[in-house]
Amino acid sequence: MNEPVADPAELTPLLAYKAILQKVIDTRPSGTRQRLAEALGKNRSFVSQITNPAYATPVPAQHIETIFQICHFSAHEKSGFLGAYRVAHPSRLELVDGIKPMRTLVLELPDFGSPAVNRKADDAIHAVVRLMTVLLLKPEVKPTDGSPEKQP
Repeated sequence: MNEPVADPAELTPLLAYKAILQKVIDTRPSGTRQRLAEALGKNRSFVSQITNPAYATPVPAQHIETIFQICHFSAHEKSGFLGAYRVAHPSRLELVDGIKPMRTLVLELPDFGSPAVNRKADDAIHAVVRLMTVLLLKPEVKPTDGSPEKQP
């Protein structure tokens, strides 16, 4: 699984950002791919396809912030990834540029006595926060039939 990663400067923009993503994931602790799959609500094969430059599968813009969080991108890695992503997908600029800066909220949870159970609790809270973010940032629905506006 640890194949040599090509120099991003020598690749097409799609392959360049995927090479950066692959390098980041390969330097993270064991289990990062599985945690990423769970956070994205996908299976590990999807993560393999979006992280391996050998596959042409692009990284969906809506998953970028989650990838940054789970994989703990440095500022340099994030900048390189976003630069290549913008070049590879110019029509998605508004999605990439619309990524909001994050803020931190500290929660105290009980220790459930098991690292696996603690991780499940953490992942569940992260999933709820991501869903809330999507719902709260979703544009309002404007009806065309003259009826009052409906909130989604």
